Amino acid sequence: MNPAIVIQVVSDVVCPWCYIGKRRLEKALAQRPGLAVEVTWFPFQLSPDMPREGRDRREHYASIFGAARVEEIATRMRETGAAEGIAFDTPPGARSPNTLSAHVLLYWASRIAGVDQNALAEKLFAAHHVRGEDIGSPHVLAGIASEVGMNPAEVLRALQDGTDEDVVRGLADQARQAGISGVPFFIIAGEHGLSGAQPAEAFLQVLDAVAAGERPAAH
Repeated sequence: MNPAIVIQVVSDVVCPWCYIGKRRLEKALAQRPGLAVEVTWFPFQLSPDMPREGRDRREHYASIFGAARVEEIATRMRETGAAEGIAFDTPPGARSPNTLSAHVLLYWASRIAGVDQNALAEKLFAAHHVRGEDIGSPHVLAGIASEVGMNPAEVLRALQDGTDEDVVRGLADQARQAGISGVPFFIIAGEHGLSGAQPAEAFLQVLDAVAAGERPAAH
């Protein structure tokens, strides 16, 4: 049996295109049910200087894009998301969080036997982008962690203590030092990079080439 093809996903949970990229990757994998694949998640912070308590999301978006463009962008994002089965929403009072704690949680999930890191990533994306939950809150994160079999009391305590934050910051720094400046970024079989929320066909081209022992065409 051939070893699983490892797909490393560098992303930030607050990035809507990262959520779309996840769905498009899954669409590609669904077309290759016999292909052994291992998906792992690595941290990247689009706003590393975000206060730990976060900011009002609509105010934060307005500060980046300008108030006049926020609704236009949101409408386009909802349309794009709907095509991928994602109901993007920004309810009143939703926060733009500092995502360090969410990335720490994903890091722990990768190190605990029986915990599905990919399932946790899906739950974090949905909590932020669909339900408008504050995924910068240790209490919210502990509740999400419990849904994938992690101990919520232990998670809450460790998040409040800042456990492994330096490790995760270091991993995010490694991505930037490797030249990754935007997310999502997919590293397939350790050497083939795909930048952005590419269509399923782009993933399939690379995966098929890797499975056949060939070098994929550049994207």
